Amino acid sequence: MNIIKKGEWAELLIPPKWNTYTIESLLQKNWQVPKKLRHELRMRKGIKLNGDIVPWDSKLISGQKLQVHMFPKEDYGLNPTFLDVDILYEDNHILIANKIAGMDTHPNTPDEVNTLANGVAFHLLTEGIETKPRHIHRLDHNTTGAVIFAKHALASSMMSRLLEKRKIQRTYLALVHGKLKYSKGTINKPIGRDRHHQTRRHISKSGQSARTNYETLFYNPKDNTSLVKLELDTGRTHQIRVHMSYMGNPLLGDTLYGGEENKRQVLHAAKISMVHPLTEEYIECIAPFNDDPPLFNYDLTRLYY
Repeated sequence: MNIIKKGEWAELLIPPKWNTYTIESLLQKNWQVPKKLRHELRMRKGIKLNGDIVPWDSKLISGQKLQVHMFPKEDYGLNPTFLDVDILYEDNHILIANKIAGMDTHPNTPDEVNTLANGVAFHLLTEGIETKPRHIHRLDHNTTGAVIFAKHALASSMMSRLLEKRKIQRTYLALVHGKLKYSKGTINKPIGRDRHHQTRRHISKSGQSARTNYETLFYNPKDNTSLVKLELDTGRTHQIRVHMSYMGNPLLGDTLYGGEENKRQVLHAAKISMVHPLTEEYIECIAPFNDDPPLFNYDLTRLYY
């Protein structure tokens, strides 16, 4: 779907498949815009048909032009900081950045300035875009790879819904100790907080459901390690680290969960695949390794197949 940005407004041609919708039902049922955001759009007269403000029970007709106040200027919500962030994908609605090791995804206190979100804010600043960078998910401090940010509130709500409904496929690569008992499978074990450790998680019957799909790419008998591809059906804190430790194959460098000392825990968010919630285009984004030198060798183009 072609959405044209005109200043703070987005304009799109209504397709035939929307003929059964009113403005209200499009926002509520199709785009599933949260009630608070719908209220804000209504209060600032943020929806127009063919340039006119009309009642929200107006029926949509294919060929009409729908205008949405999608890109209002807003405070960044943090301090934009030059960090030379590697931008993997960007359009008017979302941005995917490649996080390095030793960096948090977002600030935990107002005075933090060296997180990925600070760097993304600076990138937006240099493009003249005044908006809050909204992270849709996060990576651990020492995990590298692709992180999705939304560039406006509507995109944020739609992307968060896709994540919740498991319609964003996230593929990771990890180097783990030992040889996995089965070369391919699914770990379906709930994860909860460890009451004996502030940051640690563990397998717990009372925890949140967690599913990780895994496949061994190759095993190195010389150092008894395996390169594993992992895809998440859920996004629990430390999910891959907990599940691989449970399997008896903790990540190299992940001393919190039984791994041996290493430069860092060897986990990389290598690929994101999804259908864009607004443009409806299929997006497949590969994040190059950003350790220098790389912690392991693997041809990432193989992830396209």
